[in-house]
Amino acid sequence: MKHLISPLDLSTKEIDDILELAEDIEKRPDKYTDICKGKKLATLFYESSTRTRLSHEAAMLNLGGSILGFSSSDASSAAKGESVADTIRTVCCYADIIAMRHPKEGAPIVAANYSSIPIINAGDGGHEHPTQTLTDLLTIRAEKGRLDNLTVGMCGDLKFGRTVHSLIHALVRYRNIKFILISPEELRLPSYMLQDVLVKHNIKYIQAEKLEEVMSELDILYMTRVQKERFFNEEDYIRMKDFYILDADKMKMAKSDMLVLHPLPRVNEIHPEVDKDPRAIYFKQVQYGVYVRMALILTLLELI
Repeated sequence: MKHLISPLDLSTKEIDDILELAEDIEKRPDKYTDICKGKKLATLFYESSTRTRLSHEAAMLNLGGSILGFSSSDASSAAKGESVADTIRTVCCYADIIAMRHPKEGAPIVAANYSSIPIINAGDGGHEHPTQTLTDLLTIRAEKGRLDNLTVGMCGDLKFGRTVHSLIHALVRYRNIKFILISPEELRLPSYMLQDVLVKHNIKYIQAEKLEEVMSELDILYMTRVQKERFFNEEDYIRMKDFYILDADKMKMAKSDMLVLHPLPRVNEIHPEVDKDPRAIYFKQVQYGVYVRMALILTLLELI
């Protein structure tokens, strides 16, 4: 049985197979309408979410399956002190596959150790977010036509941003990828990511503090919000939260085919005026997320 805890759980061939399946689902949705009939997805979200939870649920419903679960720890027996292990062993009696989000890093690994059904990590603390990574890869591949030969700018909270960490892990396996890491010093990519991922794989990268200075070099700009929930004091958050704001003037500095992605939700880091720019594809990205999660569910349930 296969779980998805990290993008590294998948080989590049397995990633490519999931992306190809997602593209087929987009083109021929009627082919997949009833393929999960009689199957149940449990969404166990110990941490709040809009897109990740609803896109998993939409994916299962689109496949003809059913959904159950909870949307916060307060709505589950975790509020009474039940362990993740016991919750998982219980939910395995009700469902065929689990999508789980948890604020503690490593919680999905614990879940996988006790689960008799596939576990999808839907985000664990500042660690990993593999289904968002698959969404990002599908978006880039569909809109750019490739996953290699790209200069990718990561902007914002690179220290706590689990979407950033997961996407870097995935992209380093493709040819001729260069990263431009744009952040204030306090929110730079952790040194273990620099050494164990980028340096280890001989990936070119530079660190920058000003977005304006590197806009013209980018094929992809991956914007992220400064995450209030990852800060230990509000003063630091307030000081950092508006460090980067992408607006129409900055977009004028970019290539005509540069694409702007964002895992959402956004706060102030992308001005609404940018939404009208055809290079801003973060809402298309949301739709791609449904297709890729449909493909992942089918793959983990071995229905394809």
